[in-house]
Amino acid sequence: MKKFFYGMFVFMMLITSCSSRRGTLSSAKSGSNSKTSSSSTTGRPSMAGNDYIAHYKDIAIAEMNKYGIPASIKLAQALLESGNGNSYLAREANNHFGIKCGGVWKGKSVTRPDDNINDCFRVYENPEQSFRDHSEFLLRPRYSALFKLDKNDYKGWAKGLKAAGYATNPRYPDLLIEMIERYQLDQYDRKETPKEKVVREETVKEEIVQHVQEAPPTAVKTEEIKSPVAMRIHEVKAQDTLYSLSKRYNVSVEQIKSLNDLTDEALSLGQLLVISK
Repeated sequence: MKKFFYGMFVFMMLITSCSSRRGTLSSAKSGSNSKTSSSSTTGRPSMAGNDYIAHYKDIAIAEMNKYGIPASIKLAQALLESGNGNSYLAREANNHFGIKCGGVWKGKSVTRPDDNINDCFRVYENPEQSFRDHSEFLLRPRYSALFKLDKNDYKGWAKGLKAAGYATNPRYPDLLIEMIERYQLDQYDRKETPKEKVVREETVKEEIVQHVQEAPPTAVKTEEIKSPVAMRIHEVKAQDTLYSLSKRYNVSVEQIKSLNDLTDEALSLGQLLVISK
């Protein structure tokens, strides 16, 4: 009889132990599949790429319909420049593109270290204002050729932005294109008829002329309003790991994962990674 109870006791202990282990694995798996993760610096959940896209795609589409900037390009740039909406400027200033005061901004502002220790950045009432201000930033003669492209030509826009000086890294167009295709952002782009394109080009041309005419007597350099995007980009080679890249570039593995919205440490040959901004 004692052997029977002893056997039952051991059996129950084994079941309890297995249940406990299953619960731990289930909990860990649930956390890894979550689209948001706890932010150690702010105490609020951080935003992942797909969440950001779902939240702001309608704004990008509205800007595309007004100016002809592909929604895919707008979203890819916003993802990169705001760190999926997790940057300080995006969270605290609704500034998703790093637009500076430039000596002409009359609204609220915040100072942050960038090119200088206390650079002045614009604070917006809402993200819509940030997306609109970014569109208007592009209404400059140096970017005028881009608006002659079809508004669903994201590859032309990616290459044109780099050619016009928007970014300094030669791989910037490749990174934009890779991000657009990874998230299938081109699904938000829309074709336009030849007649619609002519009307849109004329409207944008008039806006560019108006912006030039309204510029202050002492013209503010473009770079004073927005510094060229100077990202460090790495193309994954054989034998590369996040750990080896973190040591090579003196950054943390978590920083690389955060900048590239990676949920694990798997890498693909030829993959482009943002190492730092």
